[in-house]
Amino acid sequence: MGKTQKKKITSDNVRKTKSTQDIKTNPFEVKINKQKFNILGRKTKHDRGLPGVSRSKSIKRRTETLLKEYQDKGKANTFVDRRFGEYNSGLTPDEKMTKRFSLERQRLHTKKDMYNLNEDEELTHYGQSLADIEKFNDMPDSDNETEDKGLLSAEFTAAAHFGGGGLLQKKTLSKQKGEEEEGEAKPKSRKEFIDELIAKSKKEKHERQVQRDKAQELTEKLDKDWKEVYSLLAHKAPKAELKEEKPKAGDYDIIVRELFFDMKAQPSDRMKTKEELAREEEERLQKLEAERVRRMRGEFEEKGRDKPKHMSADDLHDGFILDKIDKPCLVYKEGKLEEEEEEPGSENEEENVEGEDSAEDENEEENQSEENDEDSQSDLEDDSHSDLDSDAESEKDESAGDKKSAKATLNKEKAPSEEARKAMMEAAKTELPFTFPVPESYVELKALLTGQVTEKQCLIVERIQKCNHPSLAAGNKTKLEKLFGFLWEYIGELATRQPAELKTIDRMMPQLYDLSQLFPEAACSCVQSTLRENMQDLEKQLQAKGRATFPALDKLLYVKITRALFPTSDFRHAVVTPALVHLSQMVTKCSVTSLRDVATGLFVCCLFLDYVSLSKRFIPEVINFLLGILHMAVPNKGTLGYTLVPPFKPSGKYSELLVVKDKAVESWEIKPLPMSKLQEVEPQGELQTANFRFSCIALCFNLCKRCASLYRSLPAFQEIINPLEIILSSHLPVNDYPAQLQELYREVLQELHDRPTCYRPLEFEKKKPVPLKLFTPKIVEVSDYGRKRGGTRQERERMRLVHKHKREFKGAVREIRKDAQFLARQKFADVMEGDAERKRKVKVLFNNLATQEGEWKAMKRKKRKF
Repeated sequence: MGKTQKKKITSDNVRKTKSTQDIKTNPFEVKINKQKFNILGRKTKHDRGLPGVSRSKSIKRRTETLLKEYQDKGKANTFVDRRFGEYNSGLTPDEKMTKRFSLERQRLHTKKDMYNLNEDEELTHYGQSLADIEKFNDMPDSDNETEDKGLLSAEFTAAAHFGGGGLLQKKTLSKQKGEEEEGEAKPKSRKEFIDELIAKSKKEKHERQVQRDKAQELTEKLDKDWKEVYSLLAHKAPKAELKEEKPKAGDYDIIVRELFFDMKAQPSDRMKTKEELAREEEERLQKLEAERVRRMRGEFEEKGRDKPKHMSADDLHDGFILDKIDKPCLVYKEGKLEEEEEEPGSENEEENVEGEDSAEDENEEENQSEENDEDSQSDLEDDSHSDLDSDAESEKDESAGDKKSAKATLNKEKAPSEEARKAMMEAAKTELPFTFPVPESYVELKALLTGQVTEKQCLIVERIQKCNHPSLAAGNKTKLEKLFGFLWEYIGELATRQPAELKTIDRMMPQLYDLSQLFPEAACSCVQSTLRENMQDLEKQLQAKGRATFPALDKLLYVKITRALFPTSDFRHAVVTPALVHLSQMVTKCSVTSLRDVATGLFVCCLFLDYVSLSKRFIPEVINFLLGILHMAVPNKGTLGYTLVPPFKPSGKYSELLVVKDKAVESWEIKPLPMSKLQEVEPQGELQTANFRFSCIALCFNLCKRCASLYRSLPAFQEIINPLEIILSSHLPVNDYPAQLQELYREVLQELHDRPTCYRPLEFEKKKPVPLKLFTPKIVEVSDYGRKRGGTRQERERMRLVHKHKREFKGAVREIRKDAQFLARQKFADVMEGDAERKRKVKVLFNNLATQEGEWKAMKRKKRKF
C-alpha cells in the first residue's frame, strides 16, 4: 500500500477510538434494565451497559483470533522447498529444470478464479502480446497496402469449398434438362384449360338429360300398364267376405300375447353354504348306497293296499287327489290358442322301465369297451381344458345312477319273479358303491382304482371327497390331505405304464385340482418334494457321467400338471419358480442325441411358453434351444451368422439329426405330435424317420411363431428374434420340404418380419420422493399446569444437565453462526478491495492505451506528410 492508504487507515482507527471514548463519557446513552423483584441468589446480566459496546468487543475478539487464523490458513512457519523433483534422486538436474519450466508456463496460463480479473496475466491483441506491440517493431506501411488485400478469387473459392464448381455444373445441367422436357410436353394455356372445362360440363349436362328422358319413358309405361291391371281389379268384394278377413297380428302383438301366458317369477330359496351342500350330498349318497345294499340282499317291498289312516270326526274328506285332470291345458302357438296334446307313450312308461334298464346297461358296457379301445394321446402343444369336462360327465354318471335307483323303486310296486330278483341282485353287486372311506395308504387307493375304467376311477375319487368333506367330521381334513399325495403318486404310475394312460390322467385333473384348492399347503409341499427329487436326479447324472438325459414322461407330466394347479403369473411363487428352474435345467444341461430327445426338448419348450403366456416373461433358454434344433436341420454348416450355446455344437456326431436326406415325402401331413411318442423307441423305417423329422421341424416352426407373437411388445424384440430370422431365411433347405411345411415356413417368416410399434416403457423416477418425517410424540406427565413433576434426585439432576446442555448447545450454535457471518463479511471485504484494485489497474491500462493510440496516430500523420 502507498503512504496515502496508510494515513487513511490510521485516521479511521483514531476516529473509532474517539467515538468509543465519547460513548463512555455520555451518560444519556447508558442502558438500565430494571427488575420488578429482587431475588436472592439470582445473577442479573446486562443490568447496565452501553449500546454497541458488547458488539465491538466481540468483533475485536474475533479480529484478534479468528481473523488471524483465517489469514494464516495454508501458511507454515518453516521453509520447505516445494520445487518439483527437489528430493527425487532419480531425476537429473536437466530433467528437473525442464519439468519446472513447463509447470511454470502452465501455471501462467491457468486461472485460479473464474471471475477474478485481478491477476497478473499476459494481455494479447489478435494473438500478439501488448508488451510487444508497445515496442513498435513492425509498423505497417500504408503505401504498400492495397484495397484488395485478403480477397480470394472466384476460381479458388469454388475449387476449395465446392469441389471445383461441381454444384454450378449440376445446376446448369438440371436447367438444360428442364428446358428439354418443357419442349416435349408443354403445359396447357388458360384458353385451352377453359375450353376443356366447358366441353366437360356440356357432356355431363347431356348425360343428365338422357337419364331424365329414360326415367320419364319408364314412368309413362308403368302408368299405362297399371291402368290395364286396375281395370281388372275394379270390382268390390261382398260384405260377408270383408267381415271374415281380419288383419294378421304383428310380431310385437304375438310376443305380447306369449308373455301373457308365461309363468311369473316366484321367490327362490336362499343360497346354501358349502357345508350345507356337502351335508346334503353326503345324505343323498348314503341313501343311494342303502338302496343298493338292499337290492343286493334281494329285499323288495310289495305294494299292497294302502293302510287305513286314522280319520278324526272333523275330517271333511277334502284331501282327495284327482287321478286325471280333464280340463285341457291351453297353449299359445303361432298367434292361436291350442290345446296341449298328451305326449305319446306316457301310459306305457311304467311298462317299459325294465326294458330301458337292460338297454341302458348294455349301451353303457358298449361305450366303456369303445373308450378302452381308443388311443389316449394328446398333442404336445394342445392346452385344452378337457380335464374340466369330466365334472359334467361325473354328474351325468351320478344322474344315471339316480335314475337306476328311481327305476328300482318303481319296480317295487310290482312283485318281481325269482329270476328277475336274482338278476337285480347281481346287477346291484356289480354297481359301484356310493360311499367310500378315505384310503389310509397308497396301496389301498391303488386297490380301489385298479381294474376300473376311467370314468369309474374318477367317480370313486369324487365320491371319496364328497363322503369325507372336511366340514362333516374333524379328522377328514388330515385324511384328504394324504389323499392328494396318494393321487399324485398314482398319476405318476399311470404315466409310467406302457402305453401311458393319458386319458385317465386327464380325467382325474378336476379331482386333483379340487384337493389342491382345499389344501394348498399340503399340495405345495408334495409338489415341491417331487420337483426337488427330479432336480437332484439330474444333478447326480451330471456329476456321474458329465452329461444328462431328458427325464421320463412321468416327470414331464408332473411339471405340466403343476401349471394347472398353481398360478403362473406371479413374479415369484413357492412352486412355480422351482418348476421354471427345473425346465431351464433340462433345456440347458440335457444333451440331444436322438429324435426322442428332440421331441422331448420341444415338449419342454411348449411347457416353458405355457408357463409365461400370462406374465410374458422372457426366457432366453427357449430361443437358444429352438436355434439349436433348427441348426440340426441345416445341411451346410460352413458359414454361420449366429452363435450356438450348449448343449448344441456347430458340428459333431448329432448335429445332423433333422437333416432331410431325401426329397419331400408326399404322404406326410401336418399333425400334432402325440405325447406317447416320448415313450416310444426310435422310428425304424426310413419313411417313419422322415415323417418324424418333418413333424419335429413343423413343431419348431410353430414354437418360433409363438415366441414372436409373445415377445412382440418387448423393446428388444429385434435382438431376440434376429438369430431365428437369420437361420430361417438363409440356411434351411426349404425347397426339399413338403408343401404344407413350406406354407408354415412362410407364415413364420411373415410373423418374424412384422415389426411392432415401439413404445417407451414406463419408468420410475430416478429420485424417489422424500417422505415426510414422522416423529413419535414424547408424552410427559405434567402436573400443576405446566410444571414438570419432580422425581427422584437422580431424575432432577439429569433434567438439570439436559437443560444446561440445551443452553450451551444453543450458545455454541449462536457463536458458530456469528463466526460464519464475520468470515463472510471479511471475505466480501477482500473481494471488494480486490475489485477496486482491478478497476484501478484497468483504468490505468486504458489510459495508457489511449495515450499510445494518440502517439501512434500522430506518428502516422507525420509519415504521410513526408
